[in-house]
Amino acid sequence: MSQVYEERATMIAAGELQSFVPFGREHCRNHPNAVNLQLRQLQPASELWSSDGAAGLVGSLQEVTLQEHEKEHWQLRKGTAPDEVEFEEELYVAGNMVIWSRGSKNQVSYVYKAFTVDSPVQQALWCNFTVPQSKKDVKDVVEQTVCIFQSTCVNVHSISGKDFISPLPFQVSALWSTKFGLLLERKNITVDGHMSPIREPLPTLFSMLHPLDEIAPVVCKSTGLFESRLQYVSDSALRVVFTCHEPSIIMTYDTQQCTHTIWSLRKVTPEEQTTVLKCPDQAGPVHTPSAAPSLLSTHLRNVTRLDSPASPLHCHALHNQSRIPASPGLHSRAHSPSISNMAALSRAHSPGVAVPSFSGAQRFNISCHTPSPRGHSILASPNSTLNDTALLPEMEPILPDLCIEQLWTETSAISREKGCQASKVFITSDLCENRYLCFLVESHQQLRCVKFLESNETSQLIFASVTVITAKDAAPLEDIHTMLVLEANGSLVLYTGVTRVSKVFIPGLLSPTFSVQNHQPQLSTPLENISTPARATVQHMSRLEEVGMPSPVLEVRSSTQHHESSWLEDPPFQQAAPHIHAFRDAVSNRVTLELSSGSMLRITIPEVATSDLVKRCLQAIRFILPKDTAMKVLVKWYNSYNAPGGPSMHLEWNLFVTCLMTMMGYNTERLTWTRNLHFEVPLSPVIAPKKARPADTGSDEDWGYLRCSDYHWQVSMRPAGSVQGLEPVWPPGGVDNHESALGLESSALLFPHIPVLFYVLHLLYEDLKLDELQRSGARALVGLLQQLAKDLQLEDFIDLYWRDYPSFIKTFKEACVIDQAQTELMTWPVFLDGDAPCVFSWLSRCLRGQDVAPFPYLPGICERTKLLVLSYALYVVGDEDAISTNMLKYLSRLSAGGAFDCWVFHRQSSVKPAPSSGCLAEKLVVWLTSAGFTLKDLESVPFGVALPIRDAIYQCREHPCSDWSEEVCALIGRQDLTKQAHKVTLGNRKSTVGLNVMLEPPVTSEADEEEDGMTDLHPEVTGLIWSQDLRVQEVRRLLQSSRPVRVNVPHLPEVSDHEYIEEKENKLLQLCQRTMALPVGRGLFTLFSYHPVPTEPLPVPKLNLTGRAPPRNTVVDLNSGNIDVPPNMTSWPSFHNGVAAGLKIAPASQVESAWIAYNKPKSADLANEYAGFLMALGLNGHLTKLATLNIHDYLTKGHEMTSIGLLLGVSAAKLGTMDMSITRLLSIHIPALLPPTSTELDVPHSVQVAAVVGIGLIYQGTGHRHNAEVLLAEIGRPPGPEMEYCTDRESYSLAAGLALGMVCLGHGSNLIGMTDLNVPEQLYQYMVGGHRRMHADINREKHKSPSYQIKEGDTINVDVTCPGATLALAMIYLKTNNRSIADWLKAPDTMFLLDFIKPEFLLLRTLARCLIMWDEIFPNADWVTSNVPQIIQENIGNQEQTSISEDLNMETLVQAHDYIIAGGCLAVGFRFAGTNLPETSCSTGQYNLQTCLSMVLLAVSMVMAGSGNLKVLQLCRFLHKRTFGEMNYGFHMAHHMTLGLLFLGGGRLVEFEFHMDLEICKRVNFYPYFPAPQFTSIWYHLQALRHLAVLAAEPRLLVPVDVDTLKPCYALLDVTYRETQWYEETTVELMAPTMLPELHLLKRIKVKGQRYWELNIDINGIKPSILSKDGVLYVKLRAGQLPYKDDPQGWKSLLAPNLNNRSAEVRTFKPEAISTFTSDAALVSFAEYFCRASENMKHKQETVALLSAILYECVTQEYPEMLPTHISIDQAVRTLERGDLCETFSLWQMKLVLELYESRVLQQQLRDTRRQGHGLLLISEFLPVMKSSADRALDRWLCDNGHVLQAYLRRQPMNNDTDVNMLACFLVYHSIPSLKNMVASDLKGTITLKQKLTTGLLRVCLSSC
Repeated sequence: MSQVYEERATMIAAGELQSFVPFGREHCRNHPNAVNLQLRQLQPASELWSSDGAAGLVGSLQEVTLQEHEKEHWQLRKGTAPDEVEFEEELYVAGNMVIWSRGSKNQVSYVYKAFTVDSPVQQALWCNFTVPQSKKDVKDVVEQTVCIFQSTCVNVHSISGKDFISPLPFQVSALWSTKFGLLLERKNITVDGHMSPIREPLPTLFSMLHPLDEIAPVVCKSTGLFESRLQYVSDSALRVVFTCHEPSIIMTYDTQQCTHTIWSLRKVTPEEQTTVLKCPDQAGPVHTPSAAPSLLSTHLRNVTRLDSPASPLHCHALHNQSRIPASPGLHSRAHSPSISNMAALSRAHSPGVAVPSFSGAQRFNISCHTPSPRGHSILASPNSTLNDTALLPEMEPILPDLCIEQLWTETSAISREKGCQASKVFITSDLCENRYLCFLVESHQQLRCVKFLESNETSQLIFASVTVITAKDAAPLEDIHTMLVLEANGSLVLYTGVTRVSKVFIPGLLSPTFSVQNHQPQLSTPLENISTPARATVQHMSRLEEVGMPSPVLEVRSSTQHHESSWLEDPPFQQAAPHIHAFRDAVSNRVTLELSSGSMLRITIPEVATSDLVKRCLQAIRFILPKDTAMKVLVKWYNSYNAPGGPSMHLEWNLFVTCLMTMMGYNTERLTWTRNLHFEVPLSPVIAPKKARPADTGSDEDWGYLRCSDYHWQVSMRPAGSVQGLEPVWPPGGVDNHESALGLESSALLFPHIPVLFYVLHLLYEDLKLDELQRSGARALVGLLQQLAKDLQLEDFIDLYWRDYPSFIKTFKEACVIDQAQTELMTWPVFLDGDAPCVFSWLSRCLRGQDVAPFPYLPGICERTKLLVLSYALYVVGDEDAISTNMLKYLSRLSAGGAFDCWVFHRQSSVKPAPSSGCLAEKLVVWLTSAGFTLKDLESVPFGVALPIRDAIYQCREHPCSDWSEEVCALIGRQDLTKQAHKVTLGNRKSTVGLNVMLEPPVTSEADEEEDGMTDLHPEVTGLIWSQDLRVQEVRRLLQSSRPVRVNVPHLPEVSDHEYIEEKENKLLQLCQRTMALPVGRGLFTLFSYHPVPTEPLPVPKLNLTGRAPPRNTVVDLNSGNIDVPPNMTSWPSFHNGVAAGLKIAPASQVESAWIAYNKPKSADLANEYAGFLMALGLNGHLTKLATLNIHDYLTKGHEMTSIGLLLGVSAAKLGTMDMSITRLLSIHIPALLPPTSTELDVPHSVQVAAVVGIGLIYQGTGHRHNAEVLLAEIGRPPGPEMEYCTDRESYSLAAGLALGMVCLGHGSNLIGMTDLNVPEQLYQYMVGGHRRMHADINREKHKSPSYQIKEGDTINVDVTCPGATLALAMIYLKTNNRSIADWLKAPDTMFLLDFIKPEFLLLRTLARCLIMWDEIFPNADWVTSNVPQIIQENIGNQEQTSISEDLNMETLVQAHDYIIAGGCLAVGFRFAGTNLPETSCSTGQYNLQTCLSMVLLAVSMVMAGSGNLKVLQLCRFLHKRTFGEMNYGFHMAHHMTLGLLFLGGGRLVEFEFHMDLEICKRVNFYPYFPAPQFTSIWYHLQALRHLAVLAAEPRLLVPVDVDTLKPCYALLDVTYRETQWYEETTVELMAPTMLPELHLLKRIKVKGQRYWELNIDINGIKPSILSKDGVLYVKLRAGQLPYKDDPQGWKSLLAPNLNNRSAEVRTFKPEAISTFTSDAALVSFAEYFCRASENMKHKQETVALLSAILYECVTQEYPEMLPTHISIDQAVRTLERGDLCETFSLWQMKLVLELYESRVLQQQLRDTRRQGHGLLLISEFLPVMKSSADRALDRWLCDNGHVLQAYLRRQPMNNDTDVNMLACFLVYHSIPSLKNMVASDLKGTITLKQKLTTGLLRVCLSSC
């Protein structure tokens, strides 16, 4: 019978048996592919309708799938989701379809992606491509893709949605996925016999590193006996059979030599590239048939197409090598992965077009030879049209990307037989982490396993021994480090590496081993001579001696069919049973079995262990034992655990203990506590009977088992009393009367290793104590450790376990005797002689400031020990190098050999000056994060141990560093910083990230239903900025243009109806002038507030020019013909409307060329709006995305407005870049920039003006000589020739002046290379007039024929040239403070000279002069009036008092005065734009002239930009209502621009920027002349330029957003200004949301105040990271605080000062009110359930009060996370007072907390200045109260039980009824060392601890008497 048991013991049961059908097959049946559709089309429609449509479709599908069923194939792999949930992925191929599906245990399979291609799919595979990044420190991006291989191309589809088509230039037999990309194996094509003698082998292996890369040949480096050789892989006999990513290797099979070779695959080095591309002058080594080297030194690029990519035609050419460039530097890739983020090629492209460099196959099909001795001419195939002269200039080599290097080759020991190619190759590892490459040779029924390992010095692989296992099939099970083997006799066997584990029993499937004949397995021998570069020797595995131990493959096992056949009862069933004939799709620990019947079964092989504790024990055992012993242990455990009918989950530990102790030599039947483990488990895994079926009814034995159980003993020990009627039960270990002493079997496998195993399990136990979640595991382990410690007679350890679990350990009475001879057989490690390592004691010594020895730990197993020990060394001991160089002072690393790496450390010798606690805290937090420690981990650390870490976190939370990583911020609980680092730009159409989750969209009234273009502003933010009134709604009302206006004209009795209608229409015309001016203001108001949706066109509000007349609301229209309406009145207003709509789009939006074209309107009426939209896209930077083809398309249409918008847009988008393509585009439209011989183009005048301004924008600030010269000449360009250039000359001259100013912006007198142009003098002449100079420019011929319309003579027309020249001069000398130039621009101070200047020009001159003298502008009225000449000042103010001279023209003086004042105000506006200075509005409203008033108003709005100032708004509203008299379109435009500026970007995002290069944009925008009443006027200037101010706009609004609620809120900021010449460093308080001042003036910004956590904002990074992303700044509310909106004064807060004293304050705290001051759900729930005195809590009033006080404490001191710690301390003390403590764990934590607060180090930290007002984390009276309670409880016990302590110290035996729990608590609490250590201290002659204790005991007893 023993043989049966032995066989059963080495059999395991597979689980989760289920039938398997590929998911893709079912999906394909329902997929409407092309064949199905054709079948349906062939069927008449009548039949389709009459018959059941579904049935017809299913029929056609079935018909198709039958034909394609044979072609289907699929593969499975393991996938991991971001949340670490594992699932299986399937890639299924059938016909033209590829189905990628996913599914897991918890989720049904679903289609992830499905692809249908044009031709049948040859192969589909997953492949990862690496996209190298341009920046060095940025990690390369890995693009995960599916590659679908068709006969002519490879389709690559990435997960991110990019698609590529890579045409194949030759026929490919297979694709292989590698670490670097794809490997392509070329199909071997047989060639005619007469070609072969001169033919050289072509490369057969190619690589493609990226779908946009070239396909490059692979080179190989083979190692010969004397030399290594480098060549292309060109051996046609070589077949790839396997590729692997990690390690990066490939395996090939040589069909001629019948051997397998393993190669490493790597990137080629530059030296190898050079070597392989060099042209060899002499013949290479002799070509062997196995690896003939190809001298393919070059490949021909893109010459005449020889054949189609799939054609077998090849061409061979011989040519002179010296004419071919061979340098790698000549080669450049046509496509690089970095091009526009791997710009995805459309899947619609034909294979021939997608990648132009692959236009022909010849470069891969031509082989280049060295010249033969006879000097052959070109020999080509008969069909080829190849000639030498055509080819040679085109040649260029392809650089190889990858190299394969030979690592190992099979020897020729095995007889060479054809067809022994490996059919399956995989890599597997065994349970001891040895790795094997296994390949299955089906023809020999052999699985050959090659062991390999990594060498230490280089990362090269060394291949060692080969083992052969007889097998029909095999499959790796990665997760459990095993492989499943199908033996020749059909049985399934599990191997780990090459060690046989057991047979696998599959329930419900009978093994073919139950057949009648007796099959004898063959003896397998290892292969002898292995050829490897490393010359490794063969390792023979010897047979293991022990019965039932795992056997290596050399063992010949006796057949045991006669035992197993007894299971069979029905012989006919046996014949019909299907058997397994193959495996497939092994993933994790699951594999599919293919049965002989054709069906498939999916099975799961059980894991090595499921319990975390058992896994870690096995890990420790494997770490410390020799590998062969460890392997035996693991295999034996695996068989015991997974025997058929094995144990359930919760009994796994019991089984493990039994199994381990049996292997150590224990008789687990004779030990009481192990015997009690086995009521439900087979007694021993080796002699386990078949598990009985559990009975449905109970029995008396069950009750007996329960009463003897350990749990019952625990319960009965508690003083609560036992159940009535039960006699007292002694502990299970109470049986002492054994006949003989228990002994150990010294021949057991693990007997010699017991001490070492005990020590590593003890270290694991110490590590488990540091994890709250593993406490039950520690308690389970302590039983085993206690037994081992007793038997090894290790007193220290026994005492330690007893102190940890006094009542539990008390039950262990038995010890096994180990005699001296047996002890000598054991391996005793050195470290067992020292003290028992206790981690709590070690931490306690640290806190008390005592010396600490290095604490032992197991690397990779006891990681938490390492982490916490080093944390204490760093933070408590204060050693900054503890985590780097001094690690060995605190940790001794246990090495696998059983030795320690350590050196003893005495702190006195190396104490450094104590670093500041803040520095240590920061170091600790950063280091913990780098070790992967998170808040979740911290929660599982015991509360006493965790306190120093919490203290460090608390310190760092108050003052975080701005450069900390996201993980550090998460650890210290600053989610605001984490969120800030993670914030992305707005993705939502109506809102932003951070601002999008706040509120539902505001409820709109019916009036708002119609799109007014202003719905995208954020009411949450504007409501915070202007919370007191509705000014934003008012602005929206003033600027809306989509609803009819109200035409209110009283009907007088004497007015006829016809006249009344005319009167109403005239009134409407006046109102329409205002309506048409509104879009300019609206564009500024809604700037950058919208994120378009790519599938929706941009909504453009209508420009409604109708009216409604009360009282009947009748429609009034301008189209009735009653009054004259200017022609084309709406063309420019429509343009502005389009610009306003386009300016809403935020720069951060995703805008593509297709979307821009998609917005093009169908009707021609909206063309002007679209033109404005294009210009707006240029202004916000999106027009760069527009394809060149579209630009050409728009310009060729010849639509004037579109051309203007497009030219200005593309120029603005490329501001200051000198982009040549845009320059060429603009030059076509400017005759002056074209060559004199060019054809004259008919370009509209306004388009020319736009192009000239465009040149200025493109070349802004560059000082470009040629453009400056041309523009200078264009300012004074005379009219002509003939009828040309006669109208609107002013706008052209002004544009040329502005453009010149832009090109030379701020250069002043430093105009390099332009001195001969005399620019300032020439401009001065244009300004003041004089004789025209002759220009020696290229266009002088044109000026010879005079104008037929205008006769100007040879003098300059100042009216035309003055504005442009004045502004050009101002811009060239902007901010230079050049007084000599500024004096040219002074206003004349005599009446005679004043008469010669138009008053308007005085405004420009004053403005220009002030801009040059930039630093002298002051924002006050005195400075403004100081610009007025003396003569005007004297005569304007005192007209009444003195008589005025007749020589003076008062009208001239008044006009001059007003224009100069307006110019001065405008200068102040430019100088202080966006600064919100209140003093500047002093001169407003004092003058009657409308123009000056408009200018002054604009100036004020520039200063108050974005501020929404109420006074200015009232002024704008007043002017908005004035539609009569002189109020024309131009003035309305000025007033509504003012309104837009005042609320720039909704007051949300933008203000004006300081930078000089953008001042120009404002200058152009606020040109002080506005269009005349004619709406089409561009007489003064091009109206389109009014929008250029947008380029100078800058986001500066800061919006605090609460990180918990994600709603905008108020927060107090401290803004510190840098010191300047005007003022010292100043700090001001601002309440955000607020506009920040100019950033270059600021030193720092800080979120301050009691409400929110402090936060320092980096000034340098604020613009890109915060302001450009909507200004969202995440802030975190402190605990116990309310936001400013809910509690403006801070009176409702819990922290509000209270008049009562402290105790009364606690009593008055009402827990139910907690929700008003905190949003923390945990705190609210705690208050509700624990702090409220309910009916059933009346007797616990004291508890409720205490919990309320704790809650109050935690919230007021801002550490709510300390609430559980407070409660744990309270519970520990209460349990101690009751005497219920069964384990001392919580007391240890209490002790650590007390020692922490008595620690000298932390006392020093309390005095640290940074922590004033904050103590440590447990302050107030709580801790002293708890300490005194604990002291009192233990003193009381000592009084009553002094004899117990004395008995312990005298080592007297304890009675069974002694309460040892309190004794253990006393010893732990007072840090009394173990008895051994006490004896040691006696020997030193010091006062013994015994004496101290005795004295203390007497004192207590006396005091109690």
